Amino acid sequence: MDSINIWEWVGYLASVVVAISLMMSDIKKLRWWNLIGAGLFVAYGLAIDAIPVALVNFFIVLIDVYYLVKLYRAPTSENK
Repeated sequence: MDSINIWEWVGYLASVVVAISLMMSDIKKLRWWNLIGAGLFVAYGLAIDAIPVALVNFFIVLIDVYYLVKLYRAPTSENK
């Protein structure tokens, strides 16, 4: 049996983190977990020279950051 290298573990971890993000009912938590998972997939994709994996997940990172900024800037009922 071949030993699993560190980047395979990063890929597995990224998959688990993205799966966890999809179980979140709080949209902020979902975005944070998804951002972490997508970031791990960017690293994984670059490490194994899978540029399409890295690019699509980098795009997902940008989307998550955009919506997190939007969520944190939105006025809450306490601030009104």
